[in-house]
Order: sequence, then C-alpha cells, then structure tokens
Amino acid sequence: MLPHPHKKIVVRYDAGCDWWLQYGHVQAWFQGPLTVRLALFEPDIPQNAAAIIRLGACLGVAIDIIEPCGFLFSEAGFRRAGLDYVGRAEIRRHESWDAFCATRSGRLVLLTTKASLSYTAFGFGPDDTLLLGRESAGVTDRVHENADARIRIPLRAGLRSLNVAQAAAMALGEALRQTGGIVAEGEGA
Repeated sequence: MLPHPHKKIVVRYDAGCDWWLQYGHVQAWFQGPLTVRLALFEPDIPQNAAAIIRLGACLGVAIDIIEPCGFLFSEAGFRRAGLDYVGRAEIRRHESWDAFCATRSGRLVLLTTKASLSYTAFGFGPDDTLLLGRESAGVTDRVHENADARIRIPLRAGLRSLNVAQAAAMALGEALRQTGGIVAEGEGA
C-alpha cells in the first residue's frame, strides 16, 4: 500500500524493543527490534557496493545484495580492496530478483530519479527496505512497478543523480532518524 502523501507514519520506539506505529487512524504494536534495511539491485561498481556495506556495518543496518552483480562478489575481494568491515556487516545475497521477493518483508522503497516525492517528505517505517538500483541503469520496469513507494533526492536543475553510495547514506540517515534506529554513540566518525 502506498502511503497517502499528506499522512505521516508515526513510529515510536522504547528501550524494551517495542515499536508503536500509527498511520492515520491505524495503530499497531510490534515486538522486537525492527530496523530499516538496504538492498542493492544488481550492483555493477564494487567500490560503491563496498561503501554501502561499510555504511550498513557502521550503522547496524542489514544489506541485501540482489544478483547478478557486475563484478565478482567475494569477501576476499572486498578485503583486498581494504574493506575490513565486510565481516561486521549483515549481508544477505539473493541469486535473483525473484529470490529476493520471496524472502522480503515490509515495504520496498525505491530511490529513483523518476519519483516525484522527496525522501524528506516520505514517512519511513521501521521495516522498510530501501532499494538502490544499478549505477549504470537503475532498476528494470518490473522492479520499479513492484516497489511499494518511490522517492527521490532533489537535485539542482540540470544535474542527473548522486553517487549511489551517497544517495544510500542520505536516505538511510533520514529513515533511521524517523524510526529511532540511530545506533548508540560510539567512537564516531
């Protein structure tokens, strides 16, 4: 179900890992920690995938990799590239879009330049998965149609798009802010 553009999803979190969700007049309680996820659709630039994996590891956000990738995906390869965070990230690999769809839950929120709704105006929920397309081509029409919501990051006129890892960080930061999913302070940046 697509959220009404003038209604906000209100989410509250308490220390006992309970979530209270309100959308219009509908209210629900959830037990256990819910958290936003990131999903990469057929990523084709390993450095960007590595940056997003590092983002997920540092913020405690799970990453779904929807294959095929445009590069050899291996932990050893990422370690050689200097990404020592891959062992600290929760990564689920899916052999195809269909395999991903069979296991996902919650809303699928697509970041796309074709959306009209800004990510800052969108009401994120704690079980949303933020979907990022291929750097070279975005997502297929089938994937676009299967998204529950589509959001964009507004840019200056005449500019096409941000780097996918930068877009992931911006949208994820807003989603975590709204859902109370920011990790406890540690050593920091």
